[in-house]
Amino acid sequence: MTLLQDGLIAFLSAVGVTTLVWIVAGAFFRAGRPAVPGLLLVLPLRGEALAMEADVRELRRLKNRLPGARIVLADCGMTADARALAAYLADREQGVALADGAVIDLGEHNHTKEEAHGRAGHL
Repeated sequence: MTLLQDGLIAFLSAVGVTTLVWIVAGAFFRAGRPAVPGLLLVLPLRGEALAMEADVRELRRLKNRLPGARIVLADCGMTADARALAAYLADREQGVALADGAVIDLGEHNHTKEEAHGRAGHL
């Protein structure tokens, strides 16, 4: 019986130490999460954009894990009602912007979709 108790205590001790190491290592690696300046999370929207609010909510969650990121709602042919909702969301949320889908601000210069696709093709 003593052997079983000693074995159980040793097992629980090993699990406890492993858990503590895991928590400390996780906190250490998460604390140094680098910010990516200028990271754009682009949501292209067209038509009625029925899932826009849910998509923006998901992008906000993702943005919380990516410091320095901004959300861009790209108008790629939305209806007037959908554009009004996108404008409302952009005004209400910090770090959310509404842009024309043909030109997206990449920081220093404005680039057309074709230029952006051309650059992405060279990577």
